[in-house]
Amino acid sequence: LAQVVSKLPKFDFDPHVLVGLDTSDDAAVYQITEDCAMIQTVDFFTPVVDDPYLFGQIAAANALSDVYAMGGIPKVALNIVGFPNCLSPDVLSEIMKGGADKVKEAGAILIGGHSIQNDEPFYGLSVSGLVHPGKIQKNYGAKPGDCILLTKQIGTGIINTAAKVDLASERAKNESYRVMASLNRKGKEVMDHFTVHACTDITGFGLMGHALEMAEASKVSFHLQSSSIPYIPESMEYAELGIIPAGAYANRKFQSPKVDLSRISTAFQDILFDPQSSGGLLYCIPIEEKDRALEAFEKANLDTTVSCIGEVGEFVEKNIILY
Repeated sequence: LAQVVSKLPKFDFDPHVLVGLDTSDDAAVYQITEDCAMIQTVDFFTPVVDDPYLFGQIAAANALSDVYAMGGIPKVALNIVGFPNCLSPDVLSEIMKGGADKVKEAGAILIGGHSIQNDEPFYGLSVSGLVHPGKIQKNYGAKPGDCILLTKQIGTGIINTAAKVDLASERAKNESYRVMASLNRKGKEVMDHFTVHACTDITGFGLMGHALEMAEASKVSFHLQSSSIPYIPESMEYAELGIIPAGAYANRKFQSPKVDLSRISTAFQDILFDPQSSGGLLYCIPIEEKDRALEAFEKANLDTTVSCIGEVGEFVEKNIILY
C-alpha cells in the first residue's frame, strides 16, 4: 500500500490539512475554523458473521471507530454497499438496519450513501466528525514512561474463523460479537478527561501491527506484558489447533522483524497478530494518570475489558518487546 500511495500525484500544501497521508493515521483532519476541525474517514468490509443485522452493526462500529480514535465526535454518515442480485433484499435491509442503529447509538445522522451490484456483499460507512484542533489524537506522540491502555479484548478474528468451521463455542461467539459490535464511544468519552499522548484503534493489522505503527511513528519501544493483554479465552485453544485467519499470517510476515516475541508461545503470538474487525482503542497516557483512568473505565461500565498492557520506553533494537 505504501508503494501505491507513493505513486499518487502530489497535492499543493494546504495548512488546513492537520492530518493527512504522511502519518498513516486513522482518519484525515481538515481545519474549518480556529475552534473546529472536520474528521473524515471511510471503511467497509465483507461479512465476518452470518447474521446480517449483526454484520451491519459490526461494520458500522468499525467505521465510526476511526473518528473516536482521533478524539472526535461522529456527526454524519453515508452508507457504502455492495450487494449481489442472488440474495434477498431482506438481507440487505437487515444489514443496513444494523448499521443505522449503530450510527444512531453514536449520536450521528445517516443521510444516504451509495450502492453497487457486487458478487460478494460488503458494507461500511463514510463518516464525518468534528474535533477541536487542539484536541486531535494522533497515532504518534507516545513518550517514554507512558502507560499503554487497551479498551477491548483481542482474538475476534480467530473466533470468527473457528465459527466458520463450526468449532467455536456459543460463549466464544457471543463474546466476540459483543466486542466487535461495541462502539468505542464510551472509551473515548472516558479518555476526554485524561492526557492522551497518542491513540489508534485496533483493526486489520492486529494488536501488534497497530501498536507497531504507533511505536515506530513515536520513535520509541513498547514494552508489553503478555499476562496483561486481554483476549477471548477460547482464542488460545483455537490458535493451538491452528485455526488462524489468513490475515494473521500476513501480519506476522510484515510485522515480526520489528517485534521481539522470543519469550512468547506460538499460539499467543497468533492472537497478537490476529486481525480485528472492530477492535478497541490503544492509548498512551502519562503513567501517573493510569490508576485514575482505570477507575474511570470501571465506573463507565464498558461492555469490554480494559487493561494497562505495558509501558513506553526509549527505543532499544525493536519497536515492540513482549514479556
